[in-house]
Amino acid sequence: MSGSPNSMRSILFALGANFSIFIAKGFAALYTGSGAMLAEAVHSLADAGNQLLLILGLKQSTRPPTPDYPLGFGKSIFFWSFLVAVVLFTMGGMFSVYEGIHKFQHPEPLNSPMIAIGVLVFAILAEAVSLWGCVREVNKERFGRSYWKWFRQSRSSALVVVFGEDIAALLGLVAALVAVSLTMITGNPVYDALGTIFIGILLLVIALFIAREVKALLIGQGVDPRVLSEMKHFLSKQAEVEKVYNVLTLHMGDDVMVAVKARMVSTGSETGLLQAVNRVETGFRTAFPQIVWLFFEPDSTDEN
Repeated sequence: MSGSPNSMRSILFALGANFSIFIAKGFAALYTGSGAMLAEAVHSLADAGNQLLLILGLKQSTRPPTPDYPLGFGKSIFFWSFLVAVVLFTMGGMFSVYEGIHKFQHPEPLNSPMIAIGVLVFAILAEAVSLWGCVREVNKERFGRSYWKWFRQSRSSALVVVFGEDIAALLGLVAALVAVSLTMITGNPVYDALGTIFIGILLLVIALFIAREVKALLIGQGVDPRVLSEMKHFLSKQAEVEKVYNVLTLHMGDDVMVAVKARMVSTGSETGLLQAVNRVETGFRTAFPQIVWLFFEPDSTDEN
């Protein structure tokens, strides 16, 4: 059933990094009064909470089917992934923009900015480790595609969320470091406020991208084009199949439901036809182990 080990490993990497970073950032924000640092602390806290939501989603997606939910609960992870995007948008992005505007209207000098810089350098290193762990899992599913193309085509919603969050976090940390450094060098707290606003806008943009990708899975997205092409190619090469009319797929978490309509090679008997279909189904499931539900319709035409 659902619950990709690749996704779980990347989530645990990110959870450990984000919680430790939140503690360090929160201390530095309270001590220095930096708005950019406070925005980053809230961002890390939101990220840590998001990782817990994703873990909950992965656990729920492994529940067995019931009479009311005959196809199981695999799509639960899509709901929780979408909720994560909403949390990132509101708690992370909108709060940071608000805090930046507030700091811009009521600028305050930073206390001990070197502490903030030290914490940000630590956070950048920790976040880089988290991103490295996520990229390592992404590379197992990328198959030579660019990271952007993988992001648009991936059906691993939890991995997409963690990947987007980690990139947003790393870019936000760099922006905060630049903002705090400029504030320290110039003595002008406006740079800290501008850095906070930039971090908020960055989080809003990343959250919208994540939400768009997960929304497609919530609505009912099939397997990615590469896998669908492989499925059609496999079926067309089977000796029992004369022509493949259609292959419909639907992602149910990490599990997949497939409906096939094909013209079979004549066997001369109903029993022979059933045996031929069974052989194709067995080979199909072996070649694509993510298939949990398979509906095979032998037909003589492509009409519905």
